[in-house]
This record gives sequence, C-alpha cells and structure tokens, in this order.
Amino acid sequence: MPLAEGAKSLSDHIEGAGLSGAAAHWIDRATVAWRADPSLRHGLAFSATGGIAPDPASPDGLGGAPRLIRLEPGAFGEEHKRRWPHLAGYTALTVDPRDAGLAARALRGQVVAAAWDCGGTLREATGVQIPGVLDDLYAAAATAPLGPGGGMFPRLSVWAPTAQRVELALYGSHRSVHPMRRDDATGVWSVRGLPTWYGRAYAYLVTVYSPAAGAVVTNEVADPYGVLVTPDGGRGVLVDPGAAAHRPPGWDRLAKPAPVPPERAVVYELHVRDFSASDASVPQELRGTYAAFGLDSRGTRELRALAADGVTHVHLLPVFDFATVPERGADRVEPERDFAALPPDSELQQECVARTAATDSYNWGYDPLHYTVPEGSYATDPDRRIREFRGMVAALNRAGLRVVMDVVYNHTHSTGVLDPIVPGYYHRLLEDGAVATSTCCPGTAPEHLMTGRLVVDSVVAWARRYKVDGFRFDLMGHHPKANILAVRHALDALTPARDGVDGRSILLYGEGWDFGEVAGGARFEQATQAGMAGTGIGTFSDRMRDAVRGGGAFDSDPRVQGFGSGLAGAPNGSPANGTPEQQRARLAHYSDLIRVGLTGSLADYVLPSGVKARDLDYNGAPAGYTTAPGEAVTYVDAHDNETLFDALAYKLPQDTPMADRVRMQLLSLATVLLAQGTVFVLAGSERLRSKSLDRNSYDSGDWFNRLLWDCAQGNGFGAGLPPRADNEARWPYARPLLADPALRPGCEAIEACRAGFGELLRIRSSSPAFALGSAEEVRRRLTFPGSAEGVIAMQVDTAGLDPRWTSVTVVFNATPYPQVQGVPAAVAPHPVQAASRDPVVRESAYDPGARTVSVPARTVAVFVGTGVSACDPAG
Repeated sequence: MPLAEGAKSLSDHIEGAGLSGAAAHWIDRATVAWRADPSLRHGLAFSATGGIAPDPASPDGLGGAPRLIRLEPGAFGEEHKRRWPHLAGYTALTVDPRDAGLAARALRGQVVAAAWDCGGTLREATGVQIPGVLDDLYAAAATAPLGPGGGMFPRLSVWAPTAQRVELALYGSHRSVHPMRRDDATGVWSVRGLPTWYGRAYAYLVTVYSPAAGAVVTNEVADPYGVLVTPDGGRGVLVDPGAAAHRPPGWDRLAKPAPVPPERAVVYELHVRDFSASDASVPQELRGTYAAFGLDSRGTRELRALAADGVTHVHLLPVFDFATVPERGADRVEPERDFAALPPDSELQQECVARTAATDSYNWGYDPLHYTVPEGSYATDPDRRIREFRGMVAALNRAGLRVVMDVVYNHTHSTGVLDPIVPGYYHRLLEDGAVATSTCCPGTAPEHLMTGRLVVDSVVAWARRYKVDGFRFDLMGHHPKANILAVRHALDALTPARDGVDGRSILLYGEGWDFGEVAGGARFEQATQAGMAGTGIGTFSDRMRDAVRGGGAFDSDPRVQGFGSGLAGAPNGSPANGTPEQQRARLAHYSDLIRVGLTGSLADYVLPSGVKARDLDYNGAPAGYTTAPGEAVTYVDAHDNETLFDALAYKLPQDTPMADRVRMQLLSLATVLLAQGTVFVLAGSERLRSKSLDRNSYDSGDWFNRLLWDCAQGNGFGAGLPPRADNEARWPYARPLLADPALRPGCEAIEACRAGFGELLRIRSSSPAFALGSAEEVRRRLTFPGSAEGVIAMQVDTAGLDPRWTSVTVVFNATPYPQVQGVPAAVAPHPVQAASRDPVVRESAYDPGARTVSVPARTVAVFVGTGVSACDPAG
C-alpha cells in the first residue's frame, strides 16, 4: 500500500536527522521510547541484510522483506525515568512477550521502528537507537576480558555484539585472517594465537550493519584496548608491555616522590612539546620529545628547582595517541621563516604558521585517536613510544615531581575508531540520531555501560602500566558522576603489592562545566562542579580566575579589569569597565569571590558580610560549591585563553612600568598559591610567559607556544599578531601593545617574577595554614579581617597546628598605594619575605604600637605570629 499523504518516511528521517536517522530509542529488551502517535500500531522491523526502505508496492509499506517485533502500548517505570530522563515525554511501547526472544537476532542487522494506521497504511518509519537494549542484553560484558592478553599464547578479544562476523587480520611479511568466536552471553569475540603473533600489526575485520552506509559492511578497525599502534594509528601492534624492550632501565624499581593530599598539591600544567622545542640546551633531534625530560637541560634544571620550591605535580596536556600530528618526523612540514626578524605586530607570522598547521609538529592533542596508547609524535621513533613515555615519567619522578595526565574521554577526533565496531553505541546521539558535538567533536557516551567501562579500564591501564600519578578529565561535566566515581573506586583498589602502584594516592580532578545536551542533568547526574561536591574529586573553580583577571573569556573588549589587573586604583579608560560607581561595586564583588576562592570555594563558609558563599552570585551560579577545600582546583591561567601576562597586557594601563607588571603578576598568582585547595599554574607564568596575546593556541605551532627557559630570549611577547581564526576581533587592541617595546620584559623582570614565585611556593609549604584540609578547620581557623578597598586581608589561626607560629596573616594589596592593615596580635614578616630578593617586599613591617602592618603598593605580604593566637579567647 502507498504511504499516506504527509507520512514521514525512513528516508525523510535519514536525510533530516543526521548520521543514523534514529528517532526511536530501544532502551531495554522490553521497552521502546518514540515520539509516535500512541493510537497507531507499532513494531520494530528488522533484517540481517539491511535494505529496509519505504516501498509503496509492499503490503506493509516497507521493502526488504523484514521480520517484525510487535510493540504494544506501555508505560515508563520509575527506573526508566531515572535512567532516561530526556525521554520521559516520549510514548512508551512494550515488546510483545511473544517476540521477546528476537531481540538479539534483530540487533545484528538493520532495525527500523514503524507505525501503521488501522487501515495498515505506513504512517511513520525511523531508525532505532540501540545502546540501552545492548546494555540490557549484554550486561555480562562488563567483566569480560577485552583487548590483548593471555601471556605466551596471546588472546585477543573485542566487544562487538551487533556484528555478524569478526575476524582478526594479522600483518607482517604477509597478511593472514583468522576467524574469531562469539560469546553469545557477552557479545565478545575472541581468538587465541601463537607466540609468533607478537610484534605483528593487527586489526579486526567487523562485518556489521552500518546505519551510516545503509548496508552490511566489513570495517577494518583498530583495537580500542590496544597497547601499541602503527605510526598514525591505523592498526594495532600486538606487544607485551612488560617485555624488556618496552621498559627503560630501573623502571621496575622506580621510586616516586611522596604523595600529597589534594589540598597540598601544587600542579604545573605543561605541554610535552612546549617543554623543550625552544630549548637550545637540548639536542635538536630530541626537542619536543619524551626523551628531553631525561636530559640535563635548562628545562629539566628548572623543573628540579620548581620541585624544590614546592611544586608537587606536572600536569601534561594530552599524551595519549591523538589524530592531528603526523607521527613520523619525515611526514611533518614545519613553517620556514625567520619569524624573529619580522615586526612584533606583523600579520606575517600567523599567516605562515597557518599554512603548515595541519602538518606541523604542534597540537595540544584534544583530539583522541587511541585512548590507551602514548602519542607517537613525541617519541624519537613511534615504535619506541611505550619505553620513552615511561622514561619521561621516571625522569619527572626523579626530579621530585609526580605526573598528571590530561585525559579526553568526552569526545573523539571522529567517529571512525569506535563507531565502526558497534555502530550507534559509543557516541552520544541526540533525540533524532545525530551525533552530539557540543564538545566540539563527536561526543562519547560514558553513560553507556561499555563506553563507561572503556573510560575506567583506560585510566587503570595508565596507572598500572605507566605509573601515572593523577588524571585531569577534560569537560568532565559531560561524564556521569557515577562514571567518575567508578574511576575513583577502581583506582582506590590498586595496591603496590599487586599492581605496582598505590591507587589511593592518585589525584583526580577535571572541568566541571555544565553545558550542551547534558546540561542541567538532562540525561544523568553529571560530574559538574556542584555535582562532585562531597566526592573528594576536584573541579576547576573559575570564580577566582575571573575575579583576579576581570571580565570573562569571551568579552568583546578584553580590557575589562579585575582585582589583579588594575580595577583597584589603576583604571585603563575602557568604557567596558563602566562608571566609577560600577567599578567600585564590581571590585567589592570580585573581592568576595576571591575570599571564597581562598577558602577552597567552600559552599557553607560565611563571609564577613554575613553572606554564605553558596548565596554569593557568580554568573547565576553559587560562588561557593565545595564541601571540602581539596575539591577546588584554583587557578588564574591555564592553556585555554590568554596567559596571565597577556591578560594583564590588555587590562593594565599601557604605560604601567614593567616592574609593576611583575608585581601584579605575582599578586595574581599569590591568590592561587596561598589559597586552600589544589593549586594549578600554567607552565611559564612564573616567568611572565606570553603567547603574543593568542587566546587559543591549540594549533598555533611552536612559535606562539614557546616556553623560553633562557630569559635572554624574552617571554614570547611581540611574536606577531596572534592567529587570525580566534583572535582577529582583538587585533585592534593587540597591535599597539605588541608594537610597544616597553611591554617586552628582559631578564631582570623575568628573574624577579621567578624569584617571587619561588618565595610564594616556599611560604605555602612552610606552614599547614595553607592546607587546612577540612571544611571544619577552614571555618574555624580562617578569617578575613576588615580591609581597605582593593585590599584583602586573610588570617589563619595556626595555634596547635603549626609548631612555630600561632597565626599566619596575608595581605593582598592590589592598589598602587601603600596600605596599613590592623592585626589583633604581634606579628613579624614571614622569614622568606624578610630575606626576599625583592626590596619592596622587605619594606613590609609591623608597628607594635599601632598593632598594624604596612604593605607596599601592589604587594602580597605575609606575616607570622609568635604570641597568643588571634582566635584564642585569652588573646
């Protein structure tokens, strides 16, 4: 019979709904959710060979001779609503019990949801989303062995429940194909091999119905649980990671720096290539590689010095196998130009960088290809990546630093790695079947059983196989809270005796931003800032960042000032700052946001105004949200957005002397370094690092991302106008700044900043005052005495806690004038500052007669009390 007039056809859905055209959702073996007219008759048509399509000549309107699973009117239970909240408004349909046994068979071919009217006319047809029913039918796969294993006689296993056939293809001197056996309970296909298989490249040949192709296809795919891949990741390589060839000397006896709890961690964010690409003390052939960390170079000497000052962890931007840098050096094309000879405000540098961006050696790496394989472009030879990655970890540990990996499980570079194995499963689909891309790329779905398992297994593999000490989750708010807690639980189970690592010492934190198709808990309870409160897992707190810098990351005018960038007494004249009255109000609000940040963003901390931190507004959200200070990761700059130096270049009056810019850089960093919670700093901020005002340098090449350990080379400012794609709107503001030679610091300024940074680190580690650990201790001991406008005073009672001092008082004076601050008990300058390299800091003094301290302009001064505690009733 022909389609009824106005009916929606399958082809309409495929054309209008994206990749899979799937508007129906098979959420468990008995239930389908679909925005369909409940008065119609419904069914799931399926065919092992595909070919289901509208056919007016067919009695049921569908060609391809499909079989049918009958659907009856149903209802969502409470568990359905909990697990699938975004489908709660759909029509619930129940699989006819007579057809319940057809589900597994149907899922190994094309499945179409169809609806007919009482006359038998096809009214609607659409593809079907199947992750829910796969999780239901194959729940036993959650504990099945996957990937390579088996010792001398290797075993390879892959989860492919919808596949009709899976074979193993081995490569070497010849190609051989081996059948794999399916376990019907788990949907896992596996094969046993011979010792001679080791060292050979391999891939799975998965024969499966592909909604994207509209046919049964055979996909050649790499193993998502693979240990090693061929250069550029086309195939896996079967290796034993425990073999001697993959272990650097001493790997099995690796001694790690002592672990610290989150509230004592000081994390230094570093990109592998940035670390050595511009370091002339590193041989040319080793620049930008894992191997550079094992040398005695300017960079490694500086890392050792930072560790001695108090940095505890190096956070590495993505080092898993990513897609956008050719892994063989011979395949890469670098810019060819003497950039240094060009004017500092020229467009030519960025034009030249853009021409080779797709083929050069640089990318941040937020485009995952293989989650549990080290990136090959950072190795001297991609085949040596396992050994050299381990060598880097060992070298950093020897330098006194633990290692954090930046992991990106929320999206993939494309759908081409995971989707061909189980089409329609690993990526999050929107209601109509299109792949969600709110994260910039095809978003994964860790709310699905086996995607979530892949995340957990991958993290555990990095911890066990590579002895990684921490993980930072990119866009963690796109993960279910339950998934991140499962990661924590799995890590906590690792022991030195059994696994070679103490999993409880491993740091976990991530970006708890709330946006996209999952926002507001639309699909599950998310791992957002507020969602992770009470878990002990950290989230980045953007409150401090915005209050110190001023404005936000997407301001059209980048000159909006904050506490650390001149709002307190150094106006830059931009109308974006508002009237003087508006500036004063914003300064007061920013000061309170910073106070909240100094507590570790505690939700229930009561500010001097009497307002609880959770009731203080931050862009419509609570300013305070944690239940323990260690759950806050406090920062004022990171790889995203302009560096702190560049933000201050935009925001401070242009004629601000370089010495004062150094002071404001240090004052801004001090709000982080002297706060409760995890400290997070961008590599090079201690050296006034600039990216020549580039706000998104992910693909800007070595030139704009230079990390210069030799102060004679400058700090990177004045390297040309930043790349057009993300910065052109700001070029009118950037040109006069980049052309101004007074804004390019010399060695005196860079060394002064580094020295001040080291002093602040040593102050932090000198007393438990800055790592109180619990919300109760923070509420009891940390107070904010009244202070002048543009000044924040913080006092910590350390009686009974610190063997040397009864209190620690910090005064942040962001004004261009000296300030006087009252103190309730006798204090003295902190010994580190009393011997400071900075003569201005040494002017900070205590007046016993007036019971006040004097603090120079644009200075952070720290005082210690040796008498009666300020919080002691006897005082």
